[in-house]
Amino acid sequence: MERRTQRFLQDRFGMFIHWGLYSIPARGEWVQSVERIPSERYRRYFEQFDCSSCHPEEWAALAKKCGMKYAVLTAKHHDGFCLFDSQLTDFKSTNTRAGKDVVAEYVKAFRSAGLKVGLYYSLLDWHHPDYPVYHDKQHPMRDEEAYRGIRQDFSRYLDYFHGQVRELLSNYGKIDLLWFDFSYKDEVNDMSGEKWRAKELVQMVRQLQPDLVLNDRLGGHTGSIFPTLQYGDFVSPEQYLPKHGMRDTAGNALPWEACITLNDHWGYCAEDNDYKSAKDIVRALTECVSKNGNLIVNVGPDARGKIPEQAVKILGEVGEWMKANSPSVYGCGASEFEKPEWGRFTQKGKKLYAHLFERGVGPLILENMAGKVESARYLCDLSEANISRPWNQPDNCTDAFISPRSGRLPDEKDTVVEISLK
Repeated sequence: MERRTQRFLQDRFGMFIHWGLYSIPARGEWVQSVERIPSERYRRYFEQFDCSSCHPEEWAALAKKCGMKYAVLTAKHHDGFCLFDSQLTDFKSTNTRAGKDVVAEYVKAFRSAGLKVGLYYSLLDWHHPDYPVYHDKQHPMRDEEAYRGIRQDFSRYLDYFHGQVRELLSNYGKIDLLWFDFSYKDEVNDMSGEKWRAKELVQMVRQLQPDLVLNDRLGGHTGSIFPTLQYGDFVSPEQYLPKHGMRDTAGNALPWEACITLNDHWGYCAEDNDYKSAKDIVRALTECVSKNGNLIVNVGPDARGKIPEQAVKILGEVGEWMKANSPSVYGCGASEFEKPEWGRFTQKGKKLYAHLFERGVGPLILENMAGKVESARYLCDLSEANISRPWNQPDNCTDAFISPRSGRLPDEKDTVVEISLK
C-alpha cells in the first residue's frame, strides 16, 4: 500500500460538504435531473446565489469539534456550477452576487483548523455544451427530442474538465484528497475509465500533487461487488457499510472509505428531517474502523451556507464521544480477535479496544483471551474495568470476561474498554 494511503487510513473520520446552487430549491442535489429542469430555467438559481453569509471557518470548527480529521467540499457538482474561480467558465461562484471563491476560503479555513483538505469534482456536467445530452443516463434533457443529433465534441469537454482539475491542484496549495464522481456503464453508454482519459488524468494529478489520495470512481460504478483500484487509491462504497470491508476478486483487502449522508440527501433538502442519531454515527464509525475502513459523513448547508441546526447538534454529540474515545479510532484497524456478539473490536498494536454496544446479562465474553490481558480501563473516565474469570467457569477456560458495571452502560452509544494485551 502506498504511504499516502496509509496516512489517509490513520485519520479514519471525515466530513463531506455538498453545497451549491441546488441548496436554493432545497430539494436535494439531484433536483435539476429529477425535475428535468432545462439550463435556462436552472440559471435563476445562479442569479440568486449569494454566498456572502457563508463562513467556511464555521464548517471547519464543527468538523474539528466532531473529531474529524479531514473534509471534502464539492468544488463542482453534476450541474456544472463551480465554487472556485475557474478561468475556463463563467458559471462560478466568483460571478455571483458575493463574488467569493468558496474553495479558496474553505481551504484556508480548514488548513487553519489543522484539518486536511479534500475536493470533490463531478465528471458529469449538465451545463457544458459538449457534455452528452440525449439518452445520457442522468442529463436533465435526456429524453428531449430537440437534443437528438445535436453537434457536440466530447473531446472539448474532456479538455475543459482536465483543465479545471489542473486549476484546482495548482491554485490552492496542498490538496490532500481528490474525490471524483462518477462513472457508469449501461446498455447505451460506457462512461468510465478511458472515456475520461483516465490514465492521462491520473498522471497529471500525481505530477501536480504527489501525496494526494484519489478515490476509485474514474474506473467504474461504486456498487461493484469486487471493485478495482486501476485509477485510484481507495474504494468508496456509498450509503452502506460493507460486510467484510472491501476486497477484490482474489480476496485481497482494499483500502476503503464509506460515504454516508447524515439525513437522506447529500445536498440541502428543507423537508428532510430523517436524521441519523449520534449513536448511529458513532457505531458506523466504529464498524468501519473494525474493518480497516474510513467513514466520511455528509452535511448539506442551506442556501446561506449554514449547516442545519439538527446536524450541528448530532455532530456535536459525536464530538463529545470522540473526546474520550478517539484513541479507539485514530490509527486503529481490525483486530486479531473475532467480532464479539456484544459489539466490536478495534486494535492498535497491543491496545485492544472493546466497543460495548449491549450490556447483556452477566459478564461479557472475551473469547480466547485467558491469560492475555495485562490491564483494562474504561475510556470514558479511565476507571479500571474488571477482567476476570467467573467462579463457575473451569480452570482450563480459554476465555476472559469483562464484568461491566451494574445497571446501564456508561455510554449507550458505545462504551469503550481499552485492554492492554500482554
